[in-house]
Amino acid sequence: VPPFFPTGALITYPATGRVEYERRLEGIRTHNRWLVDWCAAFPERRCGLPQVFLNDLDDTIADLQLAAENGFRSFMLPAVPPDSGMPGLYDPVYDRLWAVCRDLDLVVTQHGGSGNPSYGDAPAANLMYLLEVPFFAHRNLSHLIMSGVFERFPELKYVMTEQGVAWVLEDLRRMDGYHYQMSSGRVGELGFPAELVLPKKPSEYFDQNVWIGASFPSPSEAEAIRKVGIHKVMWGSDYPHHEGTFPYNRVHLRRSFSDWDEADLRTIFTDNAVEVYRFDAEALAPLAARIGPSVAEVATPVTKDEIPRDALSPAFTRP
Repeated sequence: VPPFFPTGALITYPATGRVEYERRLEGIRTHNRWLVDWCAAFPERRCGLPQVFLNDLDDTIADLQLAAENGFRSFMLPAVPPDSGMPGLYDPVYDRLWAVCRDLDLVVTQHGGSGNPSYGDAPAANLMYLLEVPFFAHRNLSHLIMSGVFERFPELKYVMTEQGVAWVLEDLRRMDGYHYQMSSGRVGELGFPAELVLPKKPSEYFDQNVWIGASFPSPSEAEAIRKVGIHKVMWGSDYPHHEGTFPYNRVHLRRSFSDWDEADLRTIFTDNAVEVYRFDAEALAPLAARIGPSVAEVATPVTKDEIPRDALSPAFTRP
């Protein structure tokens, strides 16, 4: 666990002035230097995600170039709050950032929790943040797809983590519907020029460019994984967050995946992460054999009495 956990650095509102920005930039650059050493201790197991800010794209690109030089294969992309004064991720101003990610073969990873507006100091402010976190996390997918980022940069790999799974189905259905209507030049009262109509359906860009890091999926979320596409999802425990399944990962896996085929389990537990983040499967195999659960163990359903009473993860309470 990082020595500075837990903090809100991952979801902090963007710096609003140059002095604050430069101080915070030094902070995350210090974190990124620490991350080099942390990953070097177990390089076959750890794929670090250095952090960047989007306030100054020259700084962002310099940090990504350094990340690649240090052997990182991905990074954490912050979301953009709508009241921050910064361009949304759908803006072409970020094309030079996407080009660098493509050229350096850096996976774009985005964690849920950032991108919310400021709620002020009202008593219900934190509750409003909590209720609206999903919306401000999920909208990044439509920003990137519908603005043509994946059309212009088909090699990009984009991963959404700790944002759930089931919502993707409805969002893709909605985007495909708008795409179909846009081909006629209008969606309701809004006109759209032909150059804004993507040559592929939004769902096709999802299949081409997007993966999901599914944290502590419940049994119903496990079913959603099948519908979204098993080849698109990577399982995660959300360690060390309090809502994660540790130290009851094995009970969680049995509760959510006991009726799954072995091949499908290997896909979401291993193969997808190996493909996306370029892990060395051969180096990990002995560790998995020693630490990981057996196929027979995961296939054993959990009884109600086996669910730990002190487990805090929604994976044990959601259907």
